[in-house]
Amino acid sequence: MEPKWSNTICKRVLLTGFTLYVVLVTKPTSAIDIYADSEVIMQNGTTGILRCTFKSSEVVSSSTSVTWSFQSSQPDNLFYKAPYVIFYFSHGKGFPGPVEFKERVQFIGDVNKRDVSIQLNPAQFSDNGTFFCDVKNPPDIMGTPARTELRVVLKESFPQSNTALIIGAVCGALVLLVLVAVGACVVMRVLHNRHDYEGCTSLESVSSQAPQPRKKVESGREGSKSTIPLGPLQGPVIYAQLDHSGSKNSFHKMEPVVYADIRKN
Repeated sequence: MEPKWSNTICKRVLLTGFTLYVVLVTKPTSAIDIYADSEVIMQNGTTGILRCTFKSSEVVSSSTSVTWSFQSSQPDNLFYKAPYVIFYFSHGKGFPGPVEFKERVQFIGDVNKRDVSIQLNPAQFSDNGTFFCDVKNPPDIMGTPARTELRVVLKESFPQSNTALIIGAVCGALVLLVLVAVGACVVMRVLHNRHDYEGCTSLESVSSQAPQPRKKVESGREGSKSTIPLGPLQGPVIYAQLDHSGSKNSFHKMEPVVYADIRKN
Protein backbone atom coordinates (compact mmCIF):
# COMPACT_ATOMS: atom_id res chain seq x y z
CA MET A 1 0.00 0.00 0.00
CA GLU A 2 2.83 2.38 0.67
CA PRO A 3 4.35 2.27 -2.86
CA LYS A 4 0.99 3.07 -4.45
CA TRP A 5 0.49 6.02 -2.08
CA SER A 6 3.97 7.30 -2.92
CA ASN A 7 3.32 7.08 -6.66
CA THR A 8 0.11 9.11 -6.30
CA ILE A 9 1.87 11.84 -4.36
CA CYS A 10 4.65 12.02 -6.93
CA LYS A 11 2.19 12.38 -9.79
CA ARG A 12 0.36 15.20 -8.01
CA VAL A 13 3.62 17.03 -7.31
CA LEU A 14 4.73 16.74 -10.93
CA LEU A 15 1.35 17.97 -12.19
CA THR A 16 1.41 20.95 -9.82
CA GLY A 17 4.96 21.85 -10.87
CA PHE A 18 4.11 21.67 -14.56
CA THR A 19 1.06 23.90 -14.03
CA LEU A 20 3.13 26.49 -12.20
CA TYR A 21 5.72 26.40 -14.97
CA VAL A 22 3.09 27.05 -17.64
CA VAL A 23 1.54 29.91 -15.67
CA LEU A 24 4.77 31.62 -14.61
CA VAL A 25 7.10 30.94 -17.53
CA THR A 26 4.88 30.75 -20.57
CA LYS A 27 3.50 34.16 -21.59
CA PRO A 28 -0.22 34.05 -22.31
CA THR A 29 -1.48 35.08 -25.76
CA SER A 30 -3.06 38.52 -25.81
CA ALA A 31 -5.73 39.84 -28.17
CA ILE A 32 -5.32 42.33 -31.01
CA ASP A 33 -7.87 45.05 -31.84
CA ILE A 34 -8.65 45.77 -35.50
CA TYR A 35 -10.60 48.83 -36.73
CA ALA A 36 -12.20 49.65 -40.09
CA ASP A 37 -14.99 51.82 -41.50
CA SER A 38 -18.34 50.12 -41.19
CA GLU A 39 -19.50 51.41 -44.60
CA VAL A 40 -17.76 52.97 -47.59
CA ILE A 41 -19.38 54.45 -50.71
CA MET A 42 -17.39 54.68 -53.93
CA GLN A 43 -18.22 56.04 -57.34
CA ASN A 44 -18.06 53.56 -60.19
CA GLY A 45 -14.83 53.83 -62.17
CA THR A 46 -12.97 55.90 -59.56
CA THR A 47 -10.25 55.17 -57.00
CA GLY A 48 -11.35 54.33 -53.47
CA ILE A 49 -9.61 53.50 -50.20
CA LEU A 50 -10.54 50.81 -47.69
CA ARG A 51 -8.99 51.88 -44.38
CA CYS A 52 -7.93 49.47 -41.66
CA THR A 53 -5.82 49.96 -38.51
CA PHE A 54 -4.94 47.78 -35.56
CA LYS A 55 -3.85 48.10 -31.94
CA SER A 56 -1.41 45.65 -30.42
CA SER A 57 0.59 45.51 -27.19
CA GLU A 58 3.47 43.84 -29.03
CA VAL A 59 6.11 45.48 -31.18
CA VAL A 60 5.46 45.19 -34.90
CA SER A 61 7.93 42.83 -36.56
CA SER A 62 8.54 41.12 -39.87
CA SER A 63 6.25 38.30 -38.76
CA THR A 64 3.23 40.63 -38.74
CA SER A 65 0.77 39.57 -41.42
CA VAL A 66 -2.27 41.19 -43.02
CA THR A 67 -5.11 39.41 -44.83
CA TRP A 68 -7.84 41.10 -46.87
CA SER A 69 -10.84 39.00 -47.88
CA PHE A 70 -13.99 39.72 -49.89
CA GLN A 71 -17.49 38.26 -50.02
CA SER A 72 -19.87 39.54 -52.67
CA SER A 73 -23.47 40.53 -51.99
CA GLN A 74 -24.58 39.48 -55.48
CA PRO A 75 -25.80 35.89 -55.84
CA ASP A 76 -24.40 35.50 -59.35
CA ASN A 77 -20.91 36.57 -58.29
CA LEU A 78 -18.00 34.15 -57.97
CA PHE A 79 -17.24 35.36 -54.41
CA TYR A 80 -20.78 35.10 -53.08
CA LYS A 81 -20.69 31.83 -51.13
CA ALA A 82 -17.77 32.55 -48.78
CA PRO A 83 -15.00 35.13 -48.21
CA TYR A 84 -12.04 34.82 -50.59
CA VAL A 85 -8.56 36.14 -49.87
CA ILE A 86 -7.86 38.97 -52.32
CA PHE A 87 -4.61 40.28 -50.78
CA TYR A 88 -2.01 38.97 -48.33
CA PHE A 89 0.91 40.88 -46.75
CA SER A 90 3.80 39.36 -44.79
CA HIS A 91 7.52 40.01 -44.23
CA GLY A 92 7.28 43.36 -45.98
CA LYS A 93 5.85 41.95 -49.21
CA GLY A 94 2.37 41.90 -50.71
CA PHE A 95 0.85 38.89 -52.45
CA PRO A 96 -2.15 39.59 -54.73
CA GLY A 97 -5.12 37.26 -54.83
CA PRO A 98 -7.48 36.29 -57.66
CA VAL A 99 -7.29 37.81 -61.11
CA GLU A 100 -10.42 39.90 -60.48
CA PHE A 101 -8.47 41.91 -57.88
CA LYS A 102 -4.84 41.29 -58.80
CA GLU A 103 -4.36 44.46 -60.84
CA ARG A 104 -6.78 46.62 -58.87
CA VAL A 105 -5.74 46.14 -55.23
CA GLN A 106 -2.72 48.04 -53.91
CA PHE A 107 -1.35 48.11 -50.37
CA ILE A 108 -1.00 51.78 -49.23
CA GLY A 109 -0.64 51.31 -45.47
CA ASP A 110 2.38 51.27 -43.17
CA VAL A 111 2.60 48.29 -40.82
CA ASN A 112 5.03 50.11 -38.51
CA LYS A 113 2.38 52.80 -38.03
CA ARG A 114 -0.27 50.09 -37.57
CA ASP A 115 -2.01 51.07 -40.80
CA VAL A 116 -2.90 48.26 -43.23
CA SER A 117 -5.22 50.09 -45.64
CA ILE A 118 -5.59 49.13 -49.30
CA GLN A 119 -6.58 51.04 -52.43
CA LEU A 120 -9.12 49.79 -54.95
CA ASN A 121 -8.66 51.19 -58.47
CA PRO A 122 -10.98 51.33 -60.26
CA ALA A 123 -14.05 50.46 -58.24
CA GLN A 124 -16.61 48.29 -60.06
CA PHE A 125 -20.20 47.28 -59.45
CA SER A 126 -18.99 43.72 -58.88
CA ASP A 127 -17.17 44.99 -55.76
CA ASN A 128 -20.44 45.47 -53.89
CA GLY A 129 -20.16 43.34 -50.78
CA THR A 130 -18.18 42.92 -47.55
CA PHE A 131 -14.41 43.33 -47.17
CA PHE A 132 -12.68 41.72 -44.17
CA CYS A 133 -9.42 42.99 -42.66
CA ASP A 134 -7.45 40.60 -40.42
CA VAL A 135 -4.08 41.27 -38.73
CA LYS A 136 -1.76 38.89 -36.87
CA ASN A 137 1.09 40.31 -34.77
CA PRO A 138 2.59 37.35 -32.89
CA PRO A 139 2.09 36.63 -30.13
CA ASP A 140 -1.03 38.83 -30.60
CA ILE A 141 -2.92 36.55 -32.93
CA MET A 142 -6.32 36.39 -31.32
CA GLY A 143 -8.58 39.10 -32.75
CA THR A 144 -11.82 39.59 -34.63
CA PRO A 145 -11.40 40.71 -38.26
CA ALA A 146 -12.86 44.12 -39.04
CA ARG A 147 -15.48 44.31 -41.77
CA THR A 148 -16.46 47.06 -44.21
CA GLU A 149 -19.59 47.16 -46.35
CA LEU A 150 -18.74 48.61 -49.77
CA ARG A 151 -21.33 50.27 -51.99
CA VAL A 152 -20.39 51.17 -55.56
CA VAL A 153 -22.85 53.67 -57.05
CA LEU A 154 -23.31 55.83 -60.13
CA LYS A 155 -22.08 59.42 -60.24
CA GLU A 156 -25.66 60.77 -60.24
CA SER A 157 -26.54 58.91 -57.02
CA PHE A 158 -23.26 59.66 -55.24
CA PRO A 159 -24.16 61.57 -52.02
CA GLN A 160 -22.79 65.06 -51.60
CA SER A 161 -20.18 65.70 -48.97
CA ASN A 162 -21.36 67.19 -45.71
CA THR A 163 -18.38 69.55 -45.85
CA ALA A 164 -19.69 71.17 -49.04
CA LEU A 165 -23.12 71.65 -47.47
CA ILE A 166 -21.61 73.25 -44.36
CA ILE A 167 -19.45 75.62 -46.42
CA GLY A 168 -22.46 76.64 -48.51
CA ALA A 169 -24.55 77.35 -45.42
CA VAL A 170 -21.79 79.45 -43.84
CA CYS A 171 -21.29 81.48 -47.03
CA GLY A 172 -25.02 82.10 -47.29
CA ALA A 173 -25.17 83.30 -43.68
CA LEU A 174 -22.25 85.68 -44.26
CA VAL A 175 -23.87 87.16 -47.37
CA LEU A 176 -27.12 87.66 -45.45
CA LEU A 177 -25.30 89.44 -42.63
CA VAL A 178 -23.55 91.75 -45.12
CA LEU A 179 -26.85 92.64 -46.77
CA VAL A 180 -28.46 93.37 -43.40
CA ALA A 181 -25.52 95.60 -42.39
CA VAL A 182 -25.64 97.55 -45.67
CA GLY A 183 -29.40 98.03 -45.35
CA ALA A 184 -29.02 99.29 -41.77
CA CYS A 185 -26.35 101.81 -42.84
CA VAL A 186 -28.56 103.14 -45.65
CA VAL A 187 -31.54 103.57 -43.31
CA MET A 188 -29.44 105.35 -40.69
CA ARG A 189 -28.00 107.74 -43.27
CA VAL A 190 -31.45 108.61 -44.62
CA LEU A 191 -32.76 109.28 -41.12
CA HIS A 192 -29.70 111.39 -40.29
CA ASN A 193 -30.10 113.53 -43.41
CA ARG A 194 -33.80 114.04 -42.70
CA HIS A 195 -33.02 115.11 -39.12
CA ASP A 196 -30.46 117.69 -40.34
CA TYR A 197 -32.97 119.11 -42.85
CA GLU A 198 -35.70 119.52 -40.22
CA GLY A 199 -33.20 121.23 -37.89
CA CYS A 200 -32.25 123.86 -40.51
CA THR A 201 -35.92 124.53 -41.22
CA SER A 202 -36.63 125.14 -37.55
CA LEU A 203 -33.67 127.53 -37.25
CA GLU A 204 -34.81 129.47 -40.29
CA SER A 205 -38.32 129.71 -38.87
CA VAL A 206 -36.94 131.11 -35.63
CA SER A 207 -34.79 133.70 -37.42
CA SER A 208 -37.72 134.77 -39.61
CA GLN A 209 -39.93 135.91 -36.75
CA ALA A 210 -42.12 139.04 -36.72
CA PRO A 211 -40.23 142.31 -37.44
CA GLN A 212 -39.21 144.45 -34.50
CA PRO A 213 -41.38 147.52 -33.69
CA ARG A 214 -40.30 150.96 -34.91
CA LYS A 215 -38.45 153.18 -32.47
CA LYS A 216 -38.88 157.02 -32.24
CA VAL A 217 -35.79 159.20 -32.33
CA GLU A 218 -35.94 162.75 -30.98
CA SER A 219 -33.90 165.61 -32.37
CA GLY A 220 -32.44 167.63 -29.45
CA ARG A 221 -31.97 171.07 -31.20
CA GLU A 222 -35.07 171.30 -33.43
CA GLY A 223 -37.45 169.55 -31.02
CA SER A 224 -39.01 167.66 -33.88
CA LYS A 225 -39.78 163.92 -33.59
CA SER A 226 -38.96 161.46 -36.37
CA THR A 227 -39.29 157.75 -36.62
CA ILE A 228 -36.52 155.60 -38.10
CA PRO A 229 -37.21 151.94 -38.87
CA LEU A 230 -34.61 149.59 -37.50
CA GLY A 231 -33.88 146.41 -39.43
CA PRO A 232 -32.08 143.32 -38.22
CA LEU A 233 -28.68 144.63 -39.40
CA GLN A 234 -29.19 148.36 -38.64
CA GLY A 235 -26.73 149.85 -36.15
CA PRO A 236 -27.38 152.41 -33.39
CA VAL A 237 -28.06 156.08 -34.15
CA ILE A 238 -25.18 158.38 -33.17
CA TYR A 239 -25.47 162.22 -33.17
CA ALA A 240 -22.44 164.23 -34.27
CA GLN A 241 -21.80 167.98 -34.77
CA LEU A 242 -20.91 168.77 -38.34
CA ASP A 243 -19.25 172.07 -39.30
CA HIS A 244 -20.51 173.13 -42.77
CA SER A 245 -18.76 176.54 -42.93
CA GLY A 246 -15.27 175.68 -41.80
CA SER A 247 -15.01 178.78 -39.55
CA LYS A 248 -14.67 178.97 -35.79
CA ASN A 249 -17.93 180.90 -35.23
CA SER A 250 -19.91 178.81 -37.60
CA PHE A 251 -23.22 177.35 -36.56
CA HIS A 252 -23.00 173.75 -35.50
CA LYS A 253 -25.94 171.56 -36.37
CA MET A 254 -26.70 168.22 -34.88
CA GLU A 255 -27.39 165.60 -37.55
CA PRO A 256 -27.99 161.95 -37.04
CA VAL A 257 -25.42 159.52 -38.46
CA VAL A 258 -26.21 155.83 -38.75
CA TYR A 259 -23.40 153.32 -38.38
CA ALA A 260 -23.74 149.76 -39.45
CA ASP A 261 -23.93 147.24 -36.69
CA ILE A 262 -21.19 144.70 -37.34
CA ARG A 263 -22.11 142.55 -34.38
CA LYS A 264 -23.18 139.01 -35.12
CA ASN A 265 -26.83 138.07 -34.63
